[in-house]
Amino acid sequence: MAVRLVITLSAAPGKGGELAQTMRARCAEVRKEPGCEQFDAFQSVDDPDKIILLERWKDQDALDVHAKLQSTRPPASGGLMAGRGEREDYTYNRTR
Repeated sequence: MAVRLVITLSAAPGKGGELAQTMRARCAEVRKEPGCEQFDAFQSVDDPDKIILLERWKDQDALDVHAKLQSTRPPASGGLMAGRGEREDYTYNRTR
């Protein structure tokens, strides 16, 4: 069953645009991974220092492989973030 992640990132004050731009390259890289169905970053219109990362993985195994690969990469944020971010996991059941 597909797994959906919703991750909220908080940029350092005034750095939301830079963080969003940095995430663009990381998103393109991650989308090439096996089992990745979506990996997109969105910058809030109301709070430009808030970035939402939407991920969808084919299954938990694909997410586990991604997590191992992520642990070998340098942080994409390059010091642009305030805090670590928050992650929510969902099983993906299409409702329509």
